[in-house]
Amino acid sequence: MRNFFLILFFIPILIFGQKSSFKIALLKYNGGGDWYANPTSLTNLIKFANEQLHTNIDKEYATVDVGSPELFNYPFVHITGHGNILFSDMEAQNLRKYLIGGGFLEVSDNYGLDKYIRREMKKVFPELDFVELPVSYPIYHKPFDFPNGLPKIHEHNGKPAQGFAIFYQGRMVVFYDYECDLGDGWEDPEVHHDSEEIRLKALKMGANILYYVFMK
Repeated sequence: MRNFFLILFFIPILIFGQKSSFKIALLKYNGGGDWYANPTSLTNLIKFANEQLHTNIDKEYATVDVGSPELFNYPFVHITGHGNILFSDMEAQNLRKYLIGGGFLEVSDNYGLDKYIRREMKKVFPELDFVELPVSYPIYHKPFDFPNGLPKIHEHNGKPAQGFAIFYQGRMVVFYDYECDLGDGWEDPEVHHDSEEIRLKALKMGANILYYVFMK
């Protein structure tokens, strides 16, 4: 396992100094949910961030099991799907150590994920709850401005999009886009036939999340 604190110390230099690249990862989980639901989304987000923010993220994202020690090699991981998510006690503890140690989890509600991710994150942080972020929160305004907060990408139940977070000792360790589906918006255009305007909103918001995690 790499020294994760060392990785996090050098992140601003690695990303914006163009000295080296690093990978972000898709989180694989048990329970039957389709963790693999959006195979093109991270590829497109990485490409957009590298072009627009001059990041130096490896264009090939990794896939990592939630309980694997390899999790600590990736400073940013993404989880999505439509169905059940199930963390074992060991997996929950591994994810907790990862997040406490400096890692970041982005959760994209691909319709039907909500009750499962909330239940399983309680295993990870039994003492903490998701809190809704106000529209004034910086993650919505740098480098791209979303004055009304999280953009609505897909309809789902017709509810407004909401951004939730988990904070550990004052640091955001999880961002959760609910009733929004950023991951679908990042996919290739022929997958969901979203307009370029919708896809651009999703990609800009994804770039804001990366910017917040690494450069705020």
